[in-house]
Formats: sequence, C-alpha cells, structure tokens
Amino acid sequence: MRLKIGITGKNGFVGNHLYNTLGLFPDKFENVPFKKEYFLDDKELDIFVASCDVIVHLAAMNRHSDPKVIYDINLDLVSKLIGALDRTNSKAHILFSSSSQEDKDNLYGQSKKEGRVLFQDWAERSGGKFTGMIIPNVFGPFGKPNYNSVIATFCDKLVHEQVPEIQVDGSLKLIYITELVDGIIQRIEEGTSLYNYYVPHSAEIKVSDILNLLEKYNKEYKNNGVIPELNSRFEFCLFNTFRSFINPGTFFPINHALHIDQRGVFAEVIRSNTSGQFSYSITHPGITRGNHFHMRKIERFSVIKGKALIQLRRIGTSEILNFYLDGNEPAYVDMPIWYTHNIKNIGEEDLYTLFWINEFYDPNDPDTYFENV
Repeated sequence: MRLKIGITGKNGFVGNHLYNTLGLFPDKFENVPFKKEYFLDDKELDIFVASCDVIVHLAAMNRHSDPKVIYDINLDLVSKLIGALDRTNSKAHILFSSSSQEDKDNLYGQSKKEGRVLFQDWAERSGGKFTGMIIPNVFGPFGKPNYNSVIATFCDKLVHEQVPEIQVDGSLKLIYITELVDGIIQRIEEGTSLYNYYVPHSAEIKVSDILNLLEKYNKEYKNNGVIPELNSRFEFCLFNTFRSFINPGTFFPINHALHIDQRGVFAEVIRSNTSGQFSYSITHPGITRGNHFHMRKIERFSVIKGKALIQLRRIGTSEILNFYLDGNEPAYVDMPIWYTHNIKNIGEEDLYTLFWINEFYDPNDPDTYFENV
C-alpha cells in the first residue's frame, strides 16, 4: 500500500527535491497536491490533511527585513496545520524541518524551536507521530541565491561574472540536498517518532575554502571546459551544485577546437582532472537514445559525425531545450543533473557520438532514471 505524502513548501528548495525524488518511487509513495493558499482556507487545509498518511512541513519564511515577521509567520503556519490536524482527528506522521539556528539567539531559530515543541505537544495529546528534524546548513542544485545558502549566492555571482564577498569567514556544517532527502525518506519509511532528531552534517568547511573551490570550478569548467579534480564526496557535490547555476540553454553547445592540416582533422574531446568512462555510439537515422536523467553523474555528449538533436528538460518543468549539432562542426553538450535528456539522429547517415561520464557504470547503482523528455 502506497504512503500518501503531503509536502508544505513543495516549491521551495528542499520541498522541490523531496517531491521529485518521491516521484521516482510510484509503487511506494503518492504525492498529495498542496498549494500555499490552503493556509488561508481551513476547508482546503482540512481536505489536504485528511488525505495524508505523512505530512512534511517545510513551509517557512527564512528572510525578511523584520525578524518579528519571520517569527510570527512561521508559528502561524505551525498553528494552522495543528488546527487542521485536530479538526480532522488526523494521526498522520508529521515531519518538521527545524534548523541548527535553534541554538542561536535569533527570532528565526526561536520560531523553529517553538514550532517543534508545539508539534511535539500535539503528538503527545493526540497519539499522532512526530519527527522534529534539526537540520544543518543545506546546499545543492537549484538553490536560491541570497536566500537558501551562501553557496548558492557564491555560485550565482561567479557564473554571472560578479565578485562574491565573504561576510564572516566561519566554519559551516553542511549537508547536501540529496543526503537530506534520503534521510527524510528513511524517517518516513521507519515511521517512528523522534521529537528532536539532529540530522548529521556530512562536511565541515570554512567559507573561504568553499569560495576557493568554486572559483577553481569557475575558471576550469565554465571558462575552459575542463572537468576539475574532485577529491572528496563534498567536492563532487559542490561541483554539481556549481554547474546547476549555469544555464544550459545559453551555455551549450560548445564547439570543439579543430586542428586541421594535410593529414586531416584532430580535436580534443575532453580535458578532465578526474577519472571516468569513455564510450561511443553509432546511431542509425531516426533513432533516439536516452530519455533518462541522473542525480549525480557528470556526462558529456560529443557529436563528431552526422546530425543530432539533443534535448534537455529539467525534471518538474515543461520547457524543452533543443540543441542541433552537426559533425561537420564537432561540438559537445554536458548533461546537467536532474535534466532528462536524449539524443536523436536527425540526419540521413549514421550518427557518431562520443560519451564521457565521470564514473564506471554500476548495474547495482546506475543513477539512471527513465523519463521521456
């Protein structure tokens, strides 16, 4: 039987990743639709709550010029959700995203701590289940600059050729968005109450060291097309975060530099400071390959002969990016994570494509999710 899961704040950074990840497992989970307007309509909120086996409460305000507004809004959202739980006599498992800011002297952290206590009181008097997740700093693809994290702000400034500034060079405890989502899903599947669950961080690093790495990625990858050296899982996640801020529709395709002499033509396909797997395909006219996406892999398609249409679409959106490549002017397109992609032979002869991917294919952990562009 599938668990019916509702996510408040579905369109936010964490909510969007959680919603899309749950959608990969339709046999286990069903996403219950939610709109922020439900908080303004008790009837709609009650219908939503009554439809859910699990509610992940992510909706909150993080930034405002007046901290008291943040405090009031966050506690108001908690109170309204608890009101709906009481009115419907719900026994749903509530998961609440609190913050490591709980331990700091600010109204945002105070709103999170008091909200967690209110949910705990509800669970104890109603017999419901509640998990209060105290979450460290989260980073990852498609974060909102000047809102979600300093990493998102740095990435956005670098790709737009602006100079990032360090306000406080402190040490940050971080968790990558995929790690957090995996942890939330694990809590959902276990289905037990944990009133104050401290989500473990997976990296700790100074802000200046983060910026140094991002500046290296900007120079090597964005400016020169080189896959940088990635020495740890954190660096790998940071690089994937950085490249998610590059708009593929304006950045690709990138022509290969051709070296032509009396012998013919020579071109470099890729310069990489990390390991990987090289392969090639010969695709007959009219045939399409792909229609899948990756959550972590770095992948490059280089068309060297024939005519191809490469298509990309970010998961959860409808816009399709079309790239027309011709082997007479060899070029490449890199596949962003969370973009389903394909390649089709649109010519009258066989299409020759070279592929590079940063890891060997593992059938037990393929990181390949099929979805038509």
